[in-house]
Amino acid sequence: MVIYDSVQKEKVPFEPVREGEARIYVCGPTVYDDAHLGHARSAVAFDLLRRTLTALGYRVLFARNITDIDDKIINKHLTTGEPIEAITARYTERYEADMAALGVLPPDLAPKATGSLEAIVAMIEKLLKNDCAYRSEDGTVWFDTSKDPDYCSLSHRCGDEEEARARIVHEEGKRHPRDFALWKACKEADVCYDSPFGRGRPGWHIECSAMIDAYLAYENEPYEIDIHGGGADLFFPHHENEAAQTRCATRRTLAKYWMHNGFVRIDGEKMSKSLGNSFFVKDALESYDGETLRFYLLSTHYRADFNFNEEDLTAARKRLDRLYRLKKRLYGTAPSQVGGAFRDALLEALSDDLNVSKALAVVDEMVSEANERLDKNPKEKAYKKETMANIAWLDEVLGIGGQDAYRWFQKGFSPDEIARVENLIEARDAAKKARDFETADRIRDELGEMGIRLMDTPAGTVWERAEL
Repeated sequence: MVIYDSVQKEKVPFEPVREGEARIYVCGPTVYDDAHLGHARSAVAFDLLRRTLTALGYRVLFARNITDIDDKIINKHLTTGEPIEAITARYTERYEADMAALGVLPPDLAPKATGSLEAIVAMIEKLLKNDCAYRSEDGTVWFDTSKDPDYCSLSHRCGDEEEARARIVHEEGKRHPRDFALWKACKEADVCYDSPFGRGRPGWHIECSAMIDAYLAYENEPYEIDIHGGGADLFFPHHENEAAQTRCATRRTLAKYWMHNGFVRIDGEKMSKSLGNSFFVKDALESYDGETLRFYLLSTHYRADFNFNEEDLTAARKRLDRLYRLKKRLYGTAPSQVGGAFRDALLEALSDDLNVSKALAVVDEMVSEANERLDKNPKEKAYKKETMANIAWLDEVLGIGGQDAYRWFQKGFSPDEIARVENLIEARDAAKKARDFETADRIRDELGEMGIRLMDTPAGTVWERAEL
């Protein structure tokens, strides 16, 4: 496995901290609003990494946090009057539902900031003890970046003055412009928790370092985890600050490798709330099923910026249709063993820093070759079983191809419409059995007017949308 390390700025061999293991931490959402396509892009990208490492035989421990203490959440509480717990619970549930719809596997660990206060306070106490943090007059605890000689060794962006001016928040009580809050002192109308430093709440950066140290870190190793991931926008200052905190608190390196996914752009513009073009996942799921959206998000390499547009999304659906048409052709075939050549080719592609273009080309080639071979010999049972196994394995590695082939081509109909169609099909089957062919033909015509095409198979009557 070769991955692109954001710190070294090149592809490097993945050599885990402990042989056969892979511990991964990915920054999750701040739960004050619905999940947008940026959340989805990151979740799908690192889900692919997790699945690939698992397929390669690694024992993967995967964590993704939930930030449920944050200024945005507090502002929503103050604006709406809704309890913070209700806000965070609702948007956490929606986020998890959206990710499940995209086929993203649930994390092994999903720590929340509110559930990690003890770990956060313990790390801040270490930083104070190591003289890497200080308290200002109002009780806020700050990280002292001047005490970390390796600060900015991660992103190397501290010399970029324009970047620094854009990123640095000027606040009272800081000794140095780049210092950042570890614990924010309680203010009026704020959300506060007790701590040895006084009532307040944790800063954003400290939660990830504390969670990794408390729940995920290897013991007695120079690195706490193997891979830390997240969006490219988090590299500086969030990940830079995480790395600094861990160095100064534990005298260890937070992660051996850092991986970052690219931005999402809506028809060429970077997705941003300020631009008013933040496209929520729930909106996309109203018109497209989750697997189509997942396949579309997978189709661009994770490090590249992703330009979201409906034309390409529709094209992705058609490309995925080809896989399901092959699966439908194999309907009723029990899978056997995955083809060795197919497995090797797909893993070789994904082992090259998740080269998804090459991986999907392998899938397309498998589909084309299978159709050509089955055209010549449709009763080749062993090959049909192997092909079905290949498709089942795709669901494990890429998270695609796992749905019922016939149901796939019934997308676009509501549950009520599906029930009506299937009731009519049952009535038609009953009419045919009673040799009432006039009624059977009338029902078939009625279904045709509804845009339904019927196929009588040995397994029974199946249907799909006629325009396909």
